[in-house]
Amino acid sequence: MQAMARYDLAPLTQWITAAAVQHGQALPAHLMARLGISRRRANLLLHKLVAAQWLLSTGTPRKPQHAPGALRQVVQRYPLAGLEEDTPWRRDFAPFFELPAPVQRMARHAFTELLNNASEHSGGTQVTVSMRQTPLQLQLLVSDDGCGVFERIGQSFAIDDPLLAMLELSKGKLTSAPKGHCGHGLFFTSRLADVFDLHANHAAFQCRAWENRPWRAGRPVARQGTSIYLAIALDTTRTLDAVLRAHSVDAGYRFDRTVVPLHLLGGAEQALVSRADARRVAARLGEFRRADINFEGIHDIGHGFADELFRVFRRDNPGLQLVPVGMNREVQAMVASVGPVMAAGATPNA
Repeated sequence: MQAMARYDLAPLTQWITAAAVQHGQALPAHLMARLGISRRRANLLLHKLVAAQWLLSTGTPRKPQHAPGALRQVVQRYPLAGLEEDTPWRRDFAPFFELPAPVQRMARHAFTELLNNASEHSGGTQVTVSMRQTPLQLQLLVSDDGCGVFERIGQSFAIDDPLLAMLELSKGKLTSAPKGHCGHGLFFTSRLADVFDLHANHAAFQCRAWENRPWRAGRPVARQGTSIYLAIALDTTRTLDAVLRAHSVDAGYRFDRTVVPLHLLGGAEQALVSRADARRVAARLGEFRRADINFEGIHDIGHGFADELFRVFRRDNPGLQLVPVGMNREVQAMVASVGPVMAAGATPNA
């Protein structure tokens, strides 16, 4: 009750949106019962929530009607054992937000994919989900207490370096349970968002839709498990359908096109020299029909790297379009020295 005496609104914002939808005219009585406070205290809190845009008040002073305001939020925690990811969305989240239809569809996709990942891959016991709507954005945070995504990748694929693990995640089709999953969830969820942050195992990576380099290192947080935050602008022109089709060679829904961000390997020298690095880039690309090799942020490559990737690997994978993009003059010259450079719009053997 000491927090209530100071009118600390932060804890209330985690559930006041749902309470406004569920209780309406009875919201003062609901606060009185839930918080154990007087009607006067409840009305003061409601007044502050209205002023802070968490609530909208209509009706008369004697019979006010409360509804969610411009700011909305729901925070829930679930045990992971037996969790079905669609039930929290339908029951605890979707009814309390008003989103444009394309954003609603992307939010549902991201929510269910991230919750399913936590349930079936994290090895944890609990997951906390927070979704917030502002006048400009939808924000979603999903945090589990499992082993962490980079430890899981290390266990499944013997990749101990988070940078190399992030390189594989960025390609897509990476899953520790191939019999039940196809590795699409995290890949497409990151591409639906304007802002996407991944924290796990004392490492962090960020993706910004407006940047040419799709992933960069962030500041990690010291906590157990995996935390994923994303934000989608409410006026975005992006759609789930467009994102899915953008990664299909035939503009259908088959996930057979990917992009490989080389700057994750380039390091401080912004250079890739070895055949070993080329083999890391090429790993699993045979699962796709087209791979755009993004050289943004890479200033120099060695002959061995270029030869291994653009002659040896290309020779052994004739059905794969291997398309270098974002090259400077020096990199382009080195790639051209080992064979013809396929333009971004070209087809194999063009």
